[in-house]
This record gives sequence, structure tokens and C-alpha cells, in this order.
Amino acid sequence: MSNPVPVTRLDKSAADLRRDASRCDDGAVVRRLLAIALVLEGRPRSEAAQACGMDRQSLRDWVHHYNAEGVAGLSNRHGPGRPAQLTPDQLAAFKALVEKGPDLARDGVVRWRCSDLQARLRADFAVQYHERSVGKVLAKLGFRKLTARPFHPEQDKAAQNAHKKTSPP
Repeated sequence: MSNPVPVTRLDKSAADLRRDASRCDDGAVVRRLLAIALVLEGRPRSEAAQACGMDRQSLRDWVHHYNAEGVAGLSNRHGPGRPAQLTPDQLAAFKALVEKGPDLARDGVVRWRCSDLQARLRADFAVQYHERSVGKVLAKLGFRKLTARPFHPEQDKAAQNAHKKTSPP
């Protein structure tokens, strides 16, 4: 068995780490702080790790993080995520397309649905989105699900007014 990694950052005592743990909201960080406090008190690594619900190897990794960055290094790190498929210029063009609305002759619809916009994204930008993800992109651009009632471009206003039921005065 190799020698354990020493805790080289000694600016905080075990009591200070326990105080920081009592003020912390993140349960995972609390467990890591308490495990390092146990190590600073002289407990064996395996006992300290077991008392805080982790294995020795995990405790060793968190000691490395604590030595390098202090208490801030004990937080979980989140990756940047998947990069955006549309560039900002493409997003601006897509927003303008949605604001302008569909053309019945070109698009074959009188109002946009996510499936229609999905097809336009594939045709215009060679980007494949799931239908639900198109809705997320629209929400990110500030659009809401509320839409105006569609109307047929060849509707006859006079025929509509003649068809309306009116009550006698």
C-alpha cells in the first residue's frame, strides 16, 4: 500500500472545516469537508472515508482538490455541455424567419408548428433538431406557445359577415 496523500493546505484547522461544513448547503461538500477534518484529526483514511460515505480513493481525490483550491475545490464541477448547433447569426436568421411567419406558397402552412420549423432548420442550416428541442430554441429566443388564430389567405370577409348570427334589437 502506498503512502496517503498528505493534506498540505493547513490554513484551516479541523474545527474550521467543521464550522464551514455546518454553514454549507451542499451535502456532498459537507461530507468532503468532514472527511478531511477527520484526516486532519489523525484518523486513518479508510475510517474517515467510511464515516463520510466514500472510499479511500475518492477521499484521496478530494484531498488533491482541497490542496489545490481549498474549500472551493470540493464542489462538484459541471461540464460546459454540448456546444450549440446554431451560430448566433443563424439564430438571428431563424428568429427573423419565425417573426415573419410562413408563406403558404413556399411553406405549405399558414402558421408555424415545431415540426415545420424543424424541417426548415434542416433545409436552411443543415441542422437536425428534435421537435421538442425546436420548442426550447424558440423559448430561448423569447417566443411563447401562444399564437394568433390562423386564417386562410383567401377568406371572404363579406361572406363571413353575412353568415354571422345576429340578434334582433
